[in-house]
Amino acid sequence: MKLPLSQTWNLDSFFVGGSESPAFASFLKELQTSIALFQEQIGRTQSPQHADDTASLTKLVELLQQILKNISEADSFVGCLLADNQKDKKAAALGGQVKSLYAEFLSSRTNFDQVLAGIPDAVWKVLLEKEPFQALAFPLSERRALAQEKLSPEQEALINDLAVDGYHGWGDLYNTTVSQFRMPVEVDGETVELSAGQAFNKLHTENREERIELFGKWEQAWADKADYCAEALNHLAGFRLQVYKYRGWKTIHKEPLAINRMQEQTLNVMWDVIDRNKAIFVDYLNRKAKLMGVEKLSWVDVDAPLGDSSKKISYDEGAGLIVDQFDRFSPKLAAFSAQAFENRWIEAEDRAGKRPGGFCTSFPVKGETRIFMTYGGTLNNVSTLAHELGHGYHQHVMNDMPALAQEYAMNVAETASTFAEMIVADAVVKSATSDEERIVLLEDKIQRAIAFFMNIHARFIFETNFYEERRQGLVSVERLNELMVEAQKIAYKDALSSYHPHFWAAKLHFYATDVPFYNFPYTFGYLFSAGIYARAVQEGTAFEDKYVALLRDTGSMTVEELGQKHLGVDLTQPDFWQSAVDMAIEDVKQFMALTEDKV
Repeated sequence: MKLPLSQTWNLDSFFVGGSESPAFASFLKELQTSIALFQEQIGRTQSPQHADDTASLTKLVELLQQILKNISEADSFVGCLLADNQKDKKAAALGGQVKSLYAEFLSSRTNFDQVLAGIPDAVWKVLLEKEPFQALAFPLSERRALAQEKLSPEQEALINDLAVDGYHGWGDLYNTTVSQFRMPVEVDGETVELSAGQAFNKLHTENREERIELFGKWEQAWADKADYCAEALNHLAGFRLQVYKYRGWKTIHKEPLAINRMQEQTLNVMWDVIDRNKAIFVDYLNRKAKLMGVEKLSWVDVDAPLGDSSKKISYDEGAGLIVDQFDRFSPKLAAFSAQAFENRWIEAEDRAGKRPGGFCTSFPVKGETRIFMTYGGTLNNVSTLAHELGHGYHQHVMNDMPALAQEYAMNVAETASTFAEMIVADAVVKSATSDEERIVLLEDKIQRAIAFFMNIHARFIFETNFYEERRQGLVSVERLNELMVEAQKIAYKDALSSYHPHFWAAKLHFYATDVPFYNFPYTFGYLFSAGIYARAVQEGTAFEDKYVALLRDTGSMTVEELGQKHLGVDLTQPDFWQSAVDMAIEDVKQFMALTEDKV
């Protein structure tokens, strides 16, 4: 790679001028025209009653896929602008325009689904043996089946239209609230105000007294915003519940399971296996408490560094580490990552005004991705960077596929990202030159397992219980805090001395309107990727092409089918999940042995 690397991304390669871009304004107009044409063509298209009567449907499918790419391009561009500068009001307005166009498209897509549903089964079977339908058999059949579980096209269209200023509007309110978040801290004798992203990074200092003080300010800052967050969360959930009621959907998990192409049995077995194995992770938390000289860890101690973590990893060093370790498993993954660094596909600069968190988003028209994060020089930042590059590579290997076949679910998306993270984490631990260094690195790696097995579990428990209470009416800030702490105590087996009551306000995933239950897919991805990683370690670079084949199938199979085809496992049974959890348990056992004489 060419060093030094830029820490700001290039968005002008898509549309010059940011939110003031004339090219982007023209792009949105063309998109609106395409959607109107799609609507018009649907109105004139009848469900084929014979297998050779597919000319109109073929044109619809081609236009639909072009719109899919264009609307994703527009949404990604606006999302990047808003993440880069939360005060960009013009970008916020463009975001509303894109949401409106997307609502129109969803309504049209509902009518398209009805066209599919009206095709006789015998005709459908023959039709799927022809192109372009053969390559799209899974997503088209999926949409055809789902159409039979929804309301009439007119009612679904109304829902989509109302969602712009209702459902999505509450998500926008939360984003506006977060953009105004400020946490005062003292730096070199002066008080400065940190954004949410900057403040969160500060919580991981190794000085415990400073950590506790900062966490108190963090909690207070979110308490000050809690009424707005609760308003958004309650009404967002209320909208979702009303839609489910009219569709006749009884369980809150129906939609997220369908989106993630995952059986309820798979989800339940995964959590059951994790819960049965938590004892050793509680032992780890207790051991960490002793090493830190406290009786019980507080919430803010769980992710705290153990030992000397004062060494900062420069952005260039982190990039080099990632590319080098990726290359040991997959030269193609390494080459893609080097390209992302060199071509300024990554926004990592630590500055005020950016939104918190990290993400990777795709620009399918251009065939590129963009990664967003705030890089502070920690090992955790390096892991986040590797994680997001994993997302980018997943999209990269699918760029030549039809747009409908590229629509993979969040849980398998998290598989690719977490797999990339594992490559780096495992390599770093193995490269340790002393027991002290190995303990620090192992602990950092185990923190991820704790996050997926306990933190994510707490989010899932909280959200499930919150929706049950929301059915009965609005849930107060005080009750939201209680539900959050109750969920955390269950998930962490009451192993902590204090918890994070306002976590529901601080975590933007609860407010995502594109993917409900933005939690369990992370844990699925972590464990599924553990199984993939075990194969990669066993086979080395020979596994590279098999890995690519698995990624390319993620938009065309259920997760159970993926597991069976590419790993030969049954995800509805506990065996695979136990073997995956065992990999994390081995890390804990090694940590416990290395720290036995230190307490």
